[in-house]
Amino acid sequence: MTGNDARDGRGTGSRATADSDLSARLKRLELQLDRKRDSAPDRVADDRSPSGNAGLGNAFRMSAEFVAGVIAGGGLGWLFDRWLGTSPWGLIVFLMLGFAAGVYNVMRASGFMTRSSG
Repeated sequence: MTGNDARDGRGTGSRATADSDLSARLKRLELQLDRKRDSAPDRVADDRSPSGNAGLGNAFRMSAEFVAGVIAGGGLGWLFDRWLGTSPWGLIVFLMLGFAAGVYNVMRASGFMTRSSG
């Protein structure tokens, strides 16, 4: 802190040219950025498109349908065993049926199994 810096009033001519240089460079940079923005594709709109979220929604739907089929089959098998006393055969059979139903629902929802038009 010698007091000889640009704020003491000396050297204002060189400071004015430095400021004008800086302003000119800033304006050139703004022009270049505007040109780049105009020519660049709109990536934000592509990343947040509804079709990207639709795929995630379908994935959650299919996984929920599969898990629901297995849980429903297991629950029905457990109830069947408790009611008839056939443990563990009812649980095993209905768990397999629930698994098959879950796989069928996922295949149907994904469009793998399409109905023939005829």
